[in-house]
Amino acid sequence: MVASTSEADRKLSRNALIALVIGSMVGSGIFALPAQFGRTTGALGAIIAWMIAGTGMLTLAFVFQSLSRRKPELDAGIYAYAKAGFGDYIGFASAAGYWIGCCLADVACLILIKATLGQFFPVFGDGTTPVAIASASVLLWSVHILVLRGIKGAAALNTVTTFAKIIPIVLFIVVAAVALNRGLFSDNFWGTTEPDAGQVLSQVRSTMLLTVFVFVGIEGASVYSRYARRRDDIGIATVTGFLTVLCLLVLVTLLSYGILPRSGLADLPTPSMAGVMEAMVGPWGGVFISIALLISILGNYLSWSLLAAEILHSAAIQRTMPAFLARENVHKVPVGALWLTNCVIQAFLLVSWFAEYAFTLALKMTSAMTLVPYFLVAAYGLKLAWSGEAYASGERARTSEGIFAFVATLYAAGMIYAGGAKFLLLSAILYAPGTLLFLIARRERKERLFKPVESVLFGAVAIAAGIGIYGLAVGAISI
Repeated sequence: MVASTSEADRKLSRNALIALVIGSMVGSGIFALPAQFGRTTGALGAIIAWMIAGTGMLTLAFVFQSLSRRKPELDAGIYAYAKAGFGDYIGFASAAGYWIGCCLADVACLILIKATLGQFFPVFGDGTTPVAIASASVLLWSVHILVLRGIKGAAALNTVTTFAKIIPIVLFIVVAAVALNRGLFSDNFWGTTEPDAGQVLSQVRSTMLLTVFVFVGIEGASVYSRYARRRDDIGIATVTGFLTVLCLLVLVTLLSYGILPRSGLADLPTPSMAGVMEAMVGPWGGVFISIALLISILGNYLSWSLLAAEILHSAAIQRTMPAFLARENVHKVPVGALWLTNCVIQAFLLVSWFAEYAFTLALKMTSAMTLVPYFLVAAYGLKLAWSGEAYASGERARTSEGIFAFVATLYAAGMIYAGGAKFLLLSAILYAPGTLLFLIARRERKERLFKPVESVLFGAVAIAAGIGIYGLAVGAISI
């Protein structure tokens, strides 16, 4: 009889946790930054936008770091904090929203993989042709089989793909730094023919929404906290991973302004980093970046698959989700959560066959679905600092951590507001039917379906979902 894998062997090292954070954050977004920023702003607006986004997300990273120390018993990260701070239904909504966001992110990854291949093999088209959908489905269930063999093995593969996709990005940065044209960078600095502070502020507002998606995944180590060898590694991995990715994002964006005129950047097709690389070194550069993009998206897809299943499983262990989602196989993989996750991804993938702008919609909805859980985490950190819970009397860290939590809460709320009512209504359309899982869990525990306050909250979600469906039906909301 073969001995079972020890508990220690299934634990993740600090480096593996850092790779989870970086692997979750670095996906397709970074390869599209040159054109996305080129269409909306000059170099100065990009600097200001990254300063705002970097500050907001860094404070959120500090909140995750603080909560991992203050509340070590909450080992399900983003979901557990929302439940502990604001009750069962809001905790469920955080878990469900984050889970659906992960599923949508995986759909975006699958579509973009096939769209990138479509540049070389027309049968894949824009990633939503019948052949593309069929091959994406094969990839979906192949990864499903891989993950079923063990979280640690999948995490190890994620670590490998993380390094494989970081190396080409670093090479791009080095080449761009050497090829940088300072005169061209100066011409692109204001984003207008003449310096205009008002125009720069308008550019920054337009650019802020572009920064949301590329930071999604910062919570990777927190979600996997129950697998960490040491609790201190969770916060360190979150902050280290974030700072690494932020440096890459800023350098890729700013250096591109010294390679091509802003109008040239704006006209580049996705992945626009390939176009910039081609402008520097020739056609092989574009092919090289396209290959790097495929590796990046594959790694990003794996990260999202792991996170999606884990958040469902953690919520089920806490009895906020149905019991079948807590089931594990002999490899300690959350098999029930993994099956439901991949079935939902498969359903979304089939729907994308009929969607005109499936990839763009999936990206925007991922951001919309994850911003609410981020807000709740930051708000919980602020609640702890305000009340003094988990702090010793007179502890000086309470003030600094309270400031970080306040800034993170303000940032998340601002991003939700910037997204507009459209995506809140579309999110409600997904939240409302997802509540069925919450009701099943309540029935399993033989508890009242909703507490009074929860009834009001669900009523608001249902009304918003109804408005969203009506808006789609009459054409008031477009997707």
